[in-house]
Amino acid sequence: MSILTQFIAAEEDEVEAIGDALNPTDLWSGIGLRDMTIARIAMLHSVLTGDLFEDAAARCEPVYVSPAEGALVLRLDEELMERLAALDDERLEAVAAELTATEAFETAGWDEEEVATMLADLAELARLAESQGQVLFAWLHPLHT
Repeated sequence: MSILTQFIAAEEDEVEAIGDALNPTDLWSGIGLRDMTIARIAMLHSVLTGDLFEDAAARCEPVYVSPAEGALVLRLDEELMERLAALDDERLEAVAAELTATEAFETAGWDEEEVATMLADLAELARLAESQGQVLFAWLHPLHT
């Protein structure tokens, strides 16, 4: 089983609508990724903010679980969103290298180029959300393949 993850820029009160959507990126600005698990989101938070992994993981609790679809919705921490929005090319490359070397990304076979592309896309989405006074959500849905 793999996980379909979509990062969404939206208003804070849209969490239930995001959770109940079949494909949130059809309705909101966002990006889709495969197998970006809660553990990998927590690792991203940890690397970007300097928080311990355990503390970052505690901030990755679902804020909504869709009763119909089984999708989980996380609200990305404000500090994580700010750090993503502030990523420049040099810092992006350093973060990509650091994430790629972590067990969470290495065991899943993510290479540095994939991680850098993901970071660039997330940084762009974070800047969009910031400019529109929105927040970032992660929508995670199990794929039975």
